[in-house]
Amino acid sequence: MVRAGFVEGIFLAPEAGAQMKRVEVTTALEGCGLEGDRYCAGTGHWSRFGRVCEVTFIAAEDLDDIERETGVGVKKGEHRRNVVTRGVRLKTLRRGERFRVGEVAFEYRGPRSVCRYIERLTEPGMTQALKGRGGICASVIENGTVRVGDEIEVDPVTPTIVNEQDEGTACLQ
Repeated sequence: MVRAGFVEGIFLAPEAGAQMKRVEVTTALEGCGLEGDRYCAGTGHWSRFGRVCEVTFIAAEDLDDIERETGVGVKKGEHRRNVVTRGVRLKTLRRGERFRVGEVAFEYRGPRSVCRYIERLTEPGMTQALKGRGGICASVIENGTVRVGDEIEVDPVTPTIVNEQDEGTACLQ
């Protein structure tokens, strides 16, 4: 494993449309996501369409740029992503590549697109602000605890092939 960064923040919403709440620790469950989050509970906005991403990650560096460039607030979970990272280049991951956050193993599924639904929950301009910086989708492949401050390590082994139906291209709200 190659050390790549750390967890700067963790955000969960118990159901679709609910405000994202910052937590210091959460449990990641294989085949589900983060305990206490809407998508693990099956109550996320996109759950009814079968377009579910277990866990979303977004780079703190992108959030810094968004606030500086647009003035759109994204530091308190308005981005509606689960894990905020710092020091890891999420955009360089390849589908199927594995990475570890603390004691939890994840597999990269694809980039996260953004849609206009997010603006109904946040503020005008959010969709445009996140465009190209919406983070990534990952699946939990090994259960465990994720904490703010956990190191993120990328596994340098060859990634597995991911079916297009599984790459999770819907936006998460």
